[in-house]
Formats: sequence, C-alpha cells, structure tokens
Amino acid sequence: MDKTTRRGLMLGLGATGLLAACGNGVGSDGGSRIDARVQSTLDHMYDRYPGTRELAAQSKGMLVLPLVTEVGLGLGGAYGRGALLVGQSVVDYYSATSASAGLQIGAQQFSHVLFFMTEQALGDFRRAPGWAAGADVEYAINDRGEMLRAETITSLSPVIAVVFAQTGLRVGATLEGTKYSRIIP
Repeated sequence: MDKTTRRGLMLGLGATGLLAACGNGVGSDGGSRIDARVQSTLDHMYDRYPGTRELAAQSKGMLVLPLVTEVGLGLGGAYGRGALLVGQSVVDYYSATSASAGLQIGAQQFSHVLFFMTEQALGDFRRAPGWAAGADVEYAINDRGEMLRAETITSLSPVIAVVFAQTGLRVGATLEGTKYSRIIP
C-alpha cells in the first residue's frame, strides 16, 4: 500500500469515527418510540378527561410530553421528550427541561399536553429557538378528575396546559420556567 492510499484510508476511518460519535439520532428508532408513547398518552388523557377531546379539536396544535421526570433536593430539575402535533400529524420533536432552587425535596413523574389555541401562539412556539413556559400558560385541570369544559377555557389563554398522571412524592407539578427545545430523537 502506498502512502497516498494509506493516508486516504486513515482519513476515511477518522471521518467515519467522527460521524459515528455525533449520535444525533438520525436513523434511530427514537421517533417511533416517542410517537407510540404520545399516542398512548393521548388515549389515556381522552379516556380520563373526555373534555380534552373538544379542546384538542379546537386547538391549532398540541405538544404532548408523555413522561416528565422531576427531582428536587434543594436544587431541582426536570426532563422529558415528546412531539408536536398539528392536526393528527407529528411535525417536530421536543425536549422539556427546567431547573429550580429552593425548599424542595422529592421526585415525581407526570404527563402534560400544551394546547396552542391560536395560530400566533403555535407560530411563536415553532419559531422560537427555545420557548419557555411562563405565567401566561393557563392550567386547565389537575389529577383529581375535575371536569374540563373547553368553551370556558379557550378564551382565557392562547396556551393551555393539561398536567395529569402524576406519581411520586412531590406535590403540584408546574410548567412555569420549563424550556422547550426542538430535538432529533
């Protein structure tokens, strides 16, 4: 083997190694796993809270996060992954992260769905490099089986959050300060 061939082989192997190390999820089955979890979460939500079907029908899009894990011991954090649906189609995948500090201890897991009730709210979310949920998000229900009436909620906020299926030792999931970022699963 001459010097040129050896150098080309080494560069090719090095480039392949670098590309393999990226691990950005392209070609993985992460999207199909998230899709299956999203559908299961929606089925559970519609079964447990029938009023959310009407809310979904009126929304311009929904961000579904099947499982968010939140842990806190003085300092806290949360992480989850999900999908943005427009109509019945998945258009993007997102992660949700948050950090907190203060008097806190415990862990919990929960599901949540953000309903974007206006085209502008959906557009702002999709255009933002990292959208953070703030005090302007309206919480529709909690996990006590309360009834939801879409016609009374939709006029209150362009973004409505439904948090449900809470388990764990912490009380009261909140999305305020949660940052949503587009990902490749």
